[in-house]
Amino acid sequence: MTPHNSAEKGEIAQVVLAPGDPLRARLVAERYLSDAQQVTSVRNVLGYTGLYEGKRVSVMATGMGGPSIGIYSHELFTEYDVQAIIRIGTCGGLSSDVGVGDLVMAMTASTDSLWAHQYNLKGTLSPACDPSLLLSSLAIAKRMHIKAHAGMVFSSDLFSSYNALGADSWKAWAKLGALAQDMETYALYATAAYQGKRALSLLTMTDSCVTGEGFGDEMRTTGLFPMIEVALALALEV
Repeated sequence: MTPHNSAEKGEIAQVVLAPGDPLRARLVAERYLSDAQQVTSVRNVLGYTGLYEGKRVSVMATGMGGPSIGIYSHELFTEYDVQAIIRIGTCGGLSSDVGVGDLVMAMTASTDSLWAHQYNLKGTLSPACDPSLLLSSLAIAKRMHIKAHAGMVFSSDLFSSYNALGADSWKAWAKLGALAQDMETYALYATAAYQGKRALSLLTMTDSCVTGEGFGDEMRTTGLFPMIEVALALALEV
């Protein structure tokens, strides 16, 4: 056990789906996993392990922001021998090409965070996803007829609606090719790289900074099902 995870060794699978929201973790366990057992609930950050089409899979929340997912991913990789984390999150769209409900697969992440300063690098780290996970997820999405985009995301410490830099600050990142903004992908990818593990961030675009369009209340649950189903199909291949 760790200060943030009450699961015993062996209770977490080698592949973990990682939503930010604890209730989304519970939803995945109840809707998609058979024989699911809750293995941790420290600080109400819920984690479950069960079977998906006969394969052992875990789903565990990570909270919001880079520091939070950094803690949970570090412990999963180092203390529970997790080999791959598949983030299932939401994002704000920065490109007119990305429609509400589309899936964004983060090839790499840029950031305004100081997360990578801990590595004492003499340059700027641009962490990337595991390429085989990306290629497999693109093939799965195509097979499922789910519209998906692959490219750079911008992981910010600042929630876009509460940004004192101004409502249009996202445009500079969009100009450089960022498809979407979240808060967690950079820290996940950097932690995976440092630990020599695998990670992929799958994001459903729920609110467009470009058009102002977004999901209604009900779709903020049901609209995430395609992403979750791609992630579970991907877990079968890991």
